[in-house]
Amino acid sequence: MLEAQKPKTITTQAMEQIRQLIFDGELAAGSDHLESELADRLGMSRTPVREATLMLAQQGLLEVRPRKGVRIATLSLTDMEEIYAVLTELESLAAEEAAEKGYAESDLATLQRAIEAMEDALERQDREDWAVADNDFHEELVRLGGNSRVETIVSMMANQVRRARAMTLFIRPLPVKSNEDHRAVYNAIRQGKPATARERHRSHRQHAREVLIDLLKKHKLFQL
Repeated sequence: MLEAQKPKTITTQAMEQIRQLIFDGELAAGSDHLESELADRLGMSRTPVREATLMLAQQGLLEVRPRKGVRIATLSLTDMEEIYAVLTELESLAAEEAAEKGYAESDLATLQRAIEAMEDALERQDREDWAVADNDFHEELVRLGGNSRVETIVSMMANQVRRARAMTLFIRPLPVKSNEDHRAVYNAIRQGKPATARERHRSHRQHAREVLIDLLKKHKLFQL
């Protein structure tokens, strides 16, 4: 019997809502906001909003400025280059370590479902659903690697990539190659091929980085 999920705290709800406003561009990079403004916008008291902004500051999405509210963080192309370099290596390590663990297919069910959800979203050309499933794939991949420190570091940086991807989601080509890469990484893990899993995932992340950076440059969405 599945354990019932615990309800989200008000602070967690505030964090998720503010994060989504940042991803959607409604809280623009470089803009300043008072706690009271954010609390009114979310229909919450200031306490959970304050706690949420501290959590988002740890994720690098904003800066808390004492007595001045918060400033939404900006990212440069150099920032994205560095973040992708770290994510590429850590996620590739996770893929390798997952392939070494000898998982049964039942252990990989969540990864498989994420791939199927991405493929279904692609058929419907629903980019938002695809992005959700893509997030699920990468989170589960890192979890399967079994390295808690890798999970912590990737979690900190992944939000920055999601933010940039949200800005480019509807101007990029349909992510057909991304789906093919995910399937190849899954197969390598299922077949217990660590080197293949690592190299296929590294190639996938490197290609994703090139697409993202090119779009950011072309449309001048980030600082140079």
